[in-house]
Amino acid sequence: MPEFVKSDLNQVKRKPQRGAYDKDLIYKIADEALVCHVGFSQGPQPFVIPMNFGRANDIIYLHGSTASRLLEHLQAGNQLCMCFTLLDGIVFARSVFNHSMNYRSAILYGKGRALESDEEKLAALEAVTEHVAKGRWKDARLPNRKELDATSVVAVDIETGSAKVRAGPPIDDEHDYDLSIWAGVLPLQLQPLEPVPDERMRSGIDSPEYVRNFSRSPSSTIS
Repeated sequence: MPEFVKSDLNQVKRKPQRGAYDKDLIYKIADEALVCHVGFSQGPQPFVIPMNFGRANDIIYLHGSTASRLLEHLQAGNQLCMCFTLLDGIVFARSVFNHSMNYRSAILYGKGRALESDEEKLAALEAVTEHVAKGRWKDARLPNRKELDATSVVAVDIETGSAKVRAGPPIDDEHDYDLSIWAGVLPLQLQPLEPVPDERMRSGIDSPEYVRNFSRSPSSTIS
């Protein structure tokens, strides 16, 4: 998969050796994330809103109420950025200054456009639903006319982006390696727990495979 062209907008300036512009890597990070933080401005006021989302090729789909400030902003064709972050570990160094995190993050930039037809909106909502749990769209009741009319769906055409990744042990000043202080990495991961059935669910309904074996590995998300 090709790379995004470096520009003043997407170039990683702080620790550039951690930056990456390969679309495949960037999209894998986005696909593994459950939440993206969407940033935009209205006049002098910036906003950042956490949202669920779906992706298909070079498009991110967002949805919400027809009265949403963000979706109104996007439907007007305005710019925004979307940030995806995966935390892989806490890095404990010998000095406070050199503590860090192991992480994979990506930022995508683009403009939005409203989806008007039922066919486009349903395809986008399927992508959002399948992003959370592949297979859920066919199991659940699909949106009815009232629900579809009350929902705005926006396609964000991805124009550029970048990733930033840190992995590995702490990096201390050379003279600190002799200190008698524990140093290393505490790995972290998203860990699903035992599913909790709805109390009002009819008896005899088993939890589906995508709930029992829920995973956020890239292979579990939309390609």
